[in-house]
Amino acid sequence: MEKVGQWDGRTPGSLEEWPIGQLFGVASRLSGPIVWRIIERHGISPAGYLLLRLLITEDGLRPGEAAKRLMVTPATITSVVDTLERNGHVRRERSYRDRRGVMLLITDSGRRFLVEKSGPIGRDLSRLYDVVDEDDEAAVRRFLLKLIRKFENYSPDEEAKGHGA
Repeated sequence: MEKVGQWDGRTPGSLEEWPIGQLFGVASRLSGPIVWRIIERHGISPAGYLLLRLLITEDGLRPGEAAKRLMVTPATITSVVDTLERNGHVRRERSYRDRRGVMLLITDSGRRFLVEKSGPIGRDLSRLYDVVDEDDEAAVRRFLLKLIRKFENYSPDEEAKGHGA
């Protein structure tokens, strides 16, 4: 018996017949560009917005650590920080522990920007995801949490062992 969400490799028919994994993949790919455009309408790049949100909770991160947390390249962080710094939302400061290191710090302007924009951005983004009925919310939440944990714990080495590679 085929497990729910398991793809059998065949070309699926209508969307309603697609396995959950494939549906999730398509929804994920479609959501990215739309989420980016919604955030950009508020006058900031998505990476800039996410970096400010990260710094509001973990001020003083090194650029490399910020890149890792946001899953972007160090070059992307450099470019984003350049723009945010030019706009007065962040500043670079030498590390007091290691004078060679640089820390990223959110400024008062960056904090005000987040206070002003987080609500409107959040409301705009929530409209994308208001498709889950209240009765289905618990099941969808369980599915997504399990999927996130599976992705977080994914190991290509373990996967290869499981398939006899």
